[in-house]
Amino acid sequence: MRQKIEQCLRRGPANSAVLARELDESTGLVSYHLRQLAKHGLVEEVPELAKGRERWWRAVPGDRRFPPYSRQTPEMRKALTEMHRLNLAELIDSARRFEEARDTLGPWADAALFSRATLRVDPDQLRAFFEEYVALLYRYSAPERGDAPEARTVLVRLLGIPETG
Repeated sequence: MRQKIEQCLRRGPANSAVLARELDESTGLVSYHLRQLAKHGLVEEVPELAKGRERWWRAVPGDRRFPPYSRQTPEMRKALTEMHRLNLAELIDSARRFEEARDTLGPWADAALFSRATLRVDPDQLRAFFEEYVALLYRYSAPERGDAPEARTVLVRLLGIPETG
């Protein structure tokens, strides 16, 4: 539920009633989850949009990282495994929707990027690669870059999995 709320808020601010309709959930349940997300700094109120008791929310962009596997509790491992499963399902669904809409996207139809590569690195080099990747994302996600009229949100994901066999 919280991932779905955050995903909706990435498209722009919304209140609990709008989110409840979009997610087909009760306003009370959505409000509860919004408060929990806010408690952890993942969403924040947008006071300039508030009217009376109506609270508006937006996603808080950020670099969210979790402890390495070796420092996770069994409960955290279970939760993160489920979160990764949901993220992968979301990625597959996003790719499917893009393919279905591609004929209507004009110049954006050519915008799907795909790269497949293999690195041979040790754990320290892999961490360094990841830090450079994150720095590159930050460089291209500067707020002034999104002001162009033709700018769109682009979903970027990096998945690196060591071979096991």
